[in-house]
Amino acid sequence: MADRFRITLAQLNPVVGELSGNAARALQAVEAGRAAGAELVALPEMFITGYQIQDLVQKPAFARAAFAEVEALAKRAAGGPALLIGGPVWENDAHYNAYFLLRDGRIDGIARKHHLPNNAVFDEKRLYTSGPISGPFGLGDIRIGTPICEDSWHTDVAETMTESGAELLLIPNGSPYHRNKFDLRMTHIVARLVECAVPIIYLNMVGAQDDQIFDGASFVLNPGGEMPVMLPPFDEAMEHVDFVRGPEGWRAAQGTRAPQPDAWEQDYRAMVESLRDYLGKSGFSRVVLGLSGGVDSALVATIAADALGPEAVHCVMLPSEYTSETSLEDAAGVAHALGCRLDTVPISAARSAVTETLGPIFDGRAPDVTEENIQSRLRGLLLMALSNKFGSMLLTTGNKSEVAVGYATIYGDMAGGYNPIKDLYKTRVFETCRWRNANHRPWMKAPAGVVIPPRIIDKPPSAELRDDQKDEDSLPPYEVLDVILEMLIEEDASVAEIADAGFDRETGKKVEHLLYISEYKRFQAAPGARLTAKAFWLDRRYPIVNRWRDGASNR
Repeated sequence: MADRFRITLAQLNPVVGELSGNAARALQAVEAGRAAGAELVALPEMFITGYQIQDLVQKPAFARAAFAEVEALAKRAAGGPALLIGGPVWENDAHYNAYFLLRDGRIDGIARKHHLPNNAVFDEKRLYTSGPISGPFGLGDIRIGTPICEDSWHTDVAETMTESGAELLLIPNGSPYHRNKFDLRMTHIVARLVECAVPIIYLNMVGAQDDQIFDGASFVLNPGGEMPVMLPPFDEAMEHVDFVRGPEGWRAAQGTRAPQPDAWEQDYRAMVESLRDYLGKSGFSRVVLGLSGGVDSALVATIAADALGPEAVHCVMLPSEYTSETSLEDAAGVAHALGCRLDTVPISAARSAVTETLGPIFDGRAPDVTEENIQSRLRGLLLMALSNKFGSMLLTTGNKSEVAVGYATIYGDMAGGYNPIKDLYKTRVFETCRWRNANHRPWMKAPAGVVIPPRIIDKPPSAELRDDQKDEDSLPPYEVLDVILEMLIEEDASVAEIADAGFDRETGKKVEHLLYISEYKRFQAAPGARLTAKAFWLDRRYPIVNRWRDGASNR
């Protein structure tokens, strides 16, 4: 009996719907495994289609094409190591999230996902059928069980596979990032390790799809808790892992041990990679954004420059009579530090034309938020014109605090195709700017050093839509607002619990009210990188029309 078995782990980035391209990436992994003398190559969950594919998987033509691609891949990979790859399969009117064993030119085995996640960003009970728990695959002298992603978060699948003879568990994943997700994964996988007492491979994909970013960070655990292999987060990687059989069974030999950055760096990397992948997979190579001289647009410009390179980022300052000289200077300072193009397009003449056009209808009514929104919408119109003319995607720049309470103008500063900081609260925006000024990494394409002038970070935030305007004229201080929002959104707290935490009850009720009445804006907002477990869109689904308010009887 052989005492050594080599597996090539392919932590790669598929593209949703690009079946032939994903198959080509899989074949490259097979060739790399062949060159390294591997007996098996493994790819993540649903790799042939990309992930998540949502209702696309229910289209019969798509499901047939995906399965045909797997069959063709099996033939093309013949003569090399065996291949494990994820994809959908339709059988007898049941649709499964499956994991295929390709060997000797054919599909030689199929495992089907048993536990279907139906929370957070997942809706798999609607899309798939729960499959039976499979036995292990036999590969030479080793038997490998393959719990698929969510299956590893429950006891039954892994235990059944090991009781059926599995000597190793290889878990293919499409596990999207949110802050501190690695610790959550590790908690579940260590539990399976204790229960099953066999080595475990946790193989995750990388790359972004819409609002989700898959962070890789694949790892191998030996019984007893030793971690001989840890792959880097967010990077594509291939690792050839040797498993050696000894008196206590199979154990993984020492391999790559990539460091895991802290939460600040991982959040920033997630925003950069999400933007880079969203644009690349959508066919865009350039972006345009309004650079106001404020902290949010400065951070978005920096993220974009780090993702694409400064030469691909077009910044536009759109001043009105309310724009301060400080803002003009600060916008220029950011563009200069990053090395991005900056154009100035005043909106005063356009605003005067709109004011004159609406004058007869508005006659006798005092100026209010309507006139402020006209400025914002004129900026959105001009930026969209630049986007259309030059083929650049317009980036929006609203942080999670503003998106939550509707402190943004629909069809104005909310116009655009993607929002890198949509899931980043304002207080974290400030700290992220400070982090980026102090840190630089090889994956950042913009210059090192202070690229966001400290004055931008330190000055009181303002939309500059009227004289002497400050955000705190309309909202609680962000240090207060963000804590209340986190309680309402991330913790589903009540107004009473907010008051018990020491905040003014009326302030809590006001913030809750703003959160609910802004749902229609979020329904029309651009997607953005998911950083938390309660990002707006799939994580948090509320009705647009909703008259319920917590503690309404006390109003």
